[in-house]
Amino acid sequence: MAISKDTNSVKSPSYLAHVVLRTTAEKFSEMVDFYTTFLGGRVIANNGMLAFITYDEEHHRIALVAIPGLKPKDPGTSGLEHVSFAYKTIDDLLESYTQRKAHNIQPLWPVNHGPTLSIYYRDPDGNNLETQVDCFDTPEEATAYMFTPEFQENPFGVDFDPDEFIEKRKQGVSAKELLKRPNIGARAMDTVPIV
Repeated sequence: MAISKDTNSVKSPSYLAHVVLRTTAEKFSEMVDFYTTFLGGRVIANNGMLAFITYDEEHHRIALVAIPGLKPKDPGTSGLEHVSFAYKTIDDLLESYTQRKAHNIQPLWPVNHGPTLSIYYRDPDGNNLETQVDCFDTPEEATAYMFTPEFQENPFGVDFDPDEFIEKRKQGVSAKELLKRPNIGARAMDTVPIV
């Protein structure tokens, strides 16, 4: 094994493997049900206080642990803002939105950030979740967009109606057209529903 002599940086991981969320014993079952439904996933193991959930080839992507005596989440404190799950196409993102609605999982905030078209949700404990599709063909194009004056003026994005986008797709409007973010000028943080 060759060890790098570069001490100015840390070797990056290959990928993000999973997220573990704490929950109360009272909410544990509800959280397990929510995440298996939300992700179209399956429970790999669940002993009543620790559950491992996956939706792909990985042994688990979300783990939930019930901790006795835990207090409910306080949204007024610092910590993790959200976890994001990506889709390959806008049609996949919109299909998952429709399927979640059928399970009474309502979106919190549909927004075109510019680099991504995103739909945010909130789990039973109050944790925010993002589902997204890339708006550009390459990461380099998305990164370049983030340096534009338009994005610098409004890094939050422009709200959209997923049902309207579904109708537009049925009418033949291209994915490329729907993924292009309109320019609305500056947007203040107090207009963002997830903060």
